[in-house]
Amino acid sequence: MQQRWPDRLWIVRHGESAGNVARDAAQTAGLPRIDIVERDVDVPLSPLGERQSDALGRWFAAMAEEERPDVVLTSPYRRAMSTAERLHRMGGLPVAPADFVIDERLREKEFGVLDRLTRHGIEAEFPDQAEFRRLLGKFYHRPPGGESWCDVILRLRSALDTVSLHHGGRRVLIVGHQVVVLCLRYLLENLTEDGILAIDAEGDVANCSVTEYRFDPGAGARGGLLLHRYNVVAPLEEAGAAVTAEPDAAIAAR
Repeated sequence: MQQRWPDRLWIVRHGESAGNVARDAAQTAGLPRIDIVERDVDVPLSPLGERQSDALGRWFAAMAEEERPDVVLTSPYRRAMSTAERLHRMGGLPVAPADFVIDERLREKEFGVLDRLTRHGIEAEFPDQAEFRRLLGKFYHRPPGGESWCDVILRLRSALDTVSLHHGGRRVLIVGHQVVVLCLRYLLENLTEDGILAIDAEGDVANCSVTEYRFDPGAGARGGLLLHRYNVVAPLEEAGAAVTAEPDAAIAAR
């Protein structure tokens, strides 16, 4: 019987972005809005995010070539694509950027009318949405024009179906966003709402952290992916790159 899942699956959050930096500055100053000029899709990596991506690229490059990812899927957002490109530039990926699979289903959670607002801004401009979120919780709350975690999970179910259909037995790297990492854990480990929110409450997914699954033929009737490591930042620490874990700029997801 053909193997359904990849041999190894790495899920990496992009390096620190300019949006992460702007969000932190707005929060510290108590401002209602985050000062970002670009569309969220166009927000670049910060200089630190570039160094983090390079450090992770060197970590992958230290592996034997037959152990490195041979399939790369990335969110279309600039910060995710730039992270993947820098991994390749540092010798960590034998897959050329031209062969990356750019998959819009891996994009950041969409925040709709709450985009670029801090918590203070949401409470001031959309107090009804702040109350709805308190009542429904982040898993189910969908801001006008935006997505809930459930909406993200729905598109990620489709993305995982594509992975299992086309990349069984391969070594797959996914480069995405904080909520994407968490929602993929929800799907791959068959978690509950309480289970994934408990993991989320333990701390943010760090920029350029590594979450890894390995195929176990004894897991289930046809084998399955088992969690090997989660939110590991050792590659950055070993390279001397600062570790950051700010939520993305549109912090309504948190």
